[in-house]
Amino acid sequence: MTPQRPAFPLKLDSLSGNKPKAKPMAAAARPAVKALPAGSLGQRNGQDKSQGIGMDSVAVRARMVQKLAQGGIQDAVVLQAMGTVERHRFVETALVNQAYEDTSLPIGLGQTISKPNVVARMIELLRNGATGKLGRVLEVGTGCGYQAAVLSHIASEVYSIERLKGLHEKARENLRAFRLHNVHLLFGDGMEGFAKGAPYAAIIAEAGGNNIPQPWLDQLAVGGRLVAPMVTPAGHQALVVVDKTAQGFQHQVLEAVHFVPLKSGIS
Repeated sequence: MTPQRPAFPLKLDSLSGNKPKAKPMAAAARPAVKALPAGSLGQRNGQDKSQGIGMDSVAVRARMVQKLAQGGIQDAVVLQAMGTVERHRFVETALVNQAYEDTSLPIGLGQTISKPNVVARMIELLRNGATGKLGRVLEVGTGCGYQAAVLSHIASEVYSIERLKGLHEKARENLRAFRLHNVHLLFGDGMEGFAKGAPYAAIIAEAGGNNIPQPWLDQLAVGGRLVAPMVTPAGHQALVVVDKTAQGFQHQVLEAVHFVPLKSGIS
């Protein structure tokens, strides 16, 4: 069956619509650092889920962003997005006090929410100094939906695919109230990508295998960039950046990382 373009937040096997047109990659430039917004994702009528647990969400996010900047994240658009999205809304209640620490946390089904520094680093690599928003972005591995929320601030559209039904539904629930109309959640085999949304200005993956799946390379736009963990010949995971040019693909192998293994199929 050939899936079609979705409307948020439908499943992959119930999609219908026309293939969208590709949007070009933006030109590279370094934006100026912006102040954090007074209001942010997830706040409703002045209420904040962090109230009652001794945590000022805005202040804690600001400290997290400061640490990200001190740790080497320079892209002001990424820092702005990281400071806007309330990470504590995507973790279990028992772990909410650890939400803004630079640590991964369990989200169920043997999966984790990535460290803030890893999320920011990968998205910064994905943007590659672009000005303005990217076009369409494909995220492989929705998890709890946190990174999709961050991506919604740096891309015109986000197609996020998850192979585990329980996590797909958790992400739908986490994101539903925010009404992010540029985020499309898909339930399906991430190794196949989502051809109906292609070509993508950028692809980002939250699981690592021995090779970059061919469908991802096929669905990446010329001028686009892919960022994903991959197992090196030495048997360790490392971040890999793939740029698609008119002449072919250019690969970079960067720092060591640790992600869950990339798997095919749905569960």
